[in-house]
Amino acid sequence: MKSVLIVDDEMDMAMALRESLKRCGFNPVVFHNPVEALQECNLNDFSLVITDMKMPKMNGIEFLQEIRRKNIFVPVIVITGYGTVENAVDAMKLGATDYIIKPFSFPMLSQVIERILPSGGEDSIAESPVMKHILSIAREVAKSDITVLLTGESGTGKEVVARLIHRNSSRTERPFIAINCAAISESLLESELFGHEKGAFTGAVERRQGKFELANKGTLLLDEVSEMAYPLQAKLLRALQEREIDRIGGRTPLPVDVRIIATTNKDLLSEVRKGNFREDLYYRLNVFPIKLPPLRERREDIVPLANFFLSKLSAKMNRVLALSADFIDYLLKKSWEGNVRELENFIYRSAVIARGEVLLPPPDAFAEGNPSDPSGGRTGSLKDMEREMIIETLRKTSGNRTKAAEVLGVSVRTIRNKIKEYGISEEELKE
Repeated sequence: MKSVLIVDDEMDMAMALRESLKRCGFNPVVFHNPVEALQECNLNDFSLVITDMKMPKMNGIEFLQEIRRKNIFVPVIVITGYGTVENAVDAMKLGATDYIIKPFSFPMLSQVIERILPSGGEDSIAESPVMKHILSIAREVAKSDITVLLTGESGTGKEVVARLIHRNSSRTERPFIAINCAAISESLLESELFGHEKGAFTGAVERRQGKFELANKGTLLLDEVSEMAYPLQAKLLRALQEREIDRIGGRTPLPVDVRIIATTNKDLLSEVRKGNFREDLYYRLNVFPIKLPPLRERREDIVPLANFFLSKLSAKMNRVLALSADFIDYLLKKSWEGNVRELENFIYRSAVIARGEVLLPPPDAFAEGNPSDPSGGRTGSLKDMEREMIIETLRKTSGNRTKAAEVLGVSVRTIRNKIKEYGISEEELKE
């Protein structure tokens, strides 16, 4: 968990910042006196500093100067009032990472922090010993170019860990390219992986680079690699062994320098025994295996993840949302067969239909045999619930279809089509 130093002489503001950052999955440490902050804490222990501009004994600029004088280059966000924008610009010249003008919303602060600390996302949330260990291993293996095979049930966060490995590798400034082997047909997947020349087949009207070329010098994620057709596996094996590819219709092989990470939700060795997966490709991919446990086996991560997803949604909806104690109890009692992905979707749906600023469990949440849904005890078909969810989201985004689409995780076209399909009128959105 990343630590954030808060320096603000206004007690209410400092406490509000602390609570907001805790909900975002950070460990905030508060000082009301900047001189004491410099004397009593090791600034190297913090991932971020947030300081007010106007404070007694030492203002924000002087505090920043002292930090830099000590050769400490932790990111610094300066909070300033309307009348001190010029001072904030001066602070930026001294090395402040960003500044925020009062009054500001905490979702906006969350967005600024997320931009400054991109690694402080889902892949940094681990309270359970097993996930702390796995993430530690992932960061270590990132330092080499070794091929990694990530296994585990669907929704456990395999792609999240893959991105963490890339971000902590020497290839971090180069592309991270992902391809879902299960979502593309065999004939199209070959072209997607290796590219094709103009005229190579019907419809190939121009030369196209494949994922291997696009990921050159970077990382290529082969998601659900177990779903790749058997004949294509031989071509993938050759590309991995020779470190070169052949475009479809190409005359000469092209050298590529790509770090491979593969994922699967199946027992790949079992697939080898069944004849569904090449044994030689299995051993080529299974150089450093990492197995992600299901969420039900790391229950300490449920609430921190829920708070993280809620903070992201709060920023999108421009609302400050929180989890009630009953809602947390409900989360901890669920089995989460769909793992982290199911939890994220559940939080989003629950927030969208929430009547207030605090998420509550369904009225019959703790009744025996209660279905695991955020419908609040509503009855009706899934289409009825979907219709209501779209209406609720559009109301909360003042009818802005683009924002509604972002909140629901769908395209604007889908929103338009659903409005038409369900006959949602403008009058309903004003209620």
